Amino acid sequence: MKYLKINIEKNADIEVLKTVILQLKGVDSAEIIDDENPESELKKAFAKTKEQFKKGDYETLVNDIFDILTKK
Repeated sequence: MKYLKINIEKNADIEVLKTVILQLKGVDSAEIIDDENPESELKKAFAKTKEQFKKGDYETLVNDIFDILTKK
């Protein structure tokens, strides 16, 4: 899967931008990530754990959490 990272200005309306991007052909999903608040990414990683455990996808689970914890 490929990703597109978009940096926005502080006063931009993130929800409107997300809605517009989701309407583009070929866009599967859009996620808002706050680099100034890495805790939100960690919470998302832990929220995915239940589904990853069900699938037995332990390697991806560990890698996701490790990437977030070591991100600078």
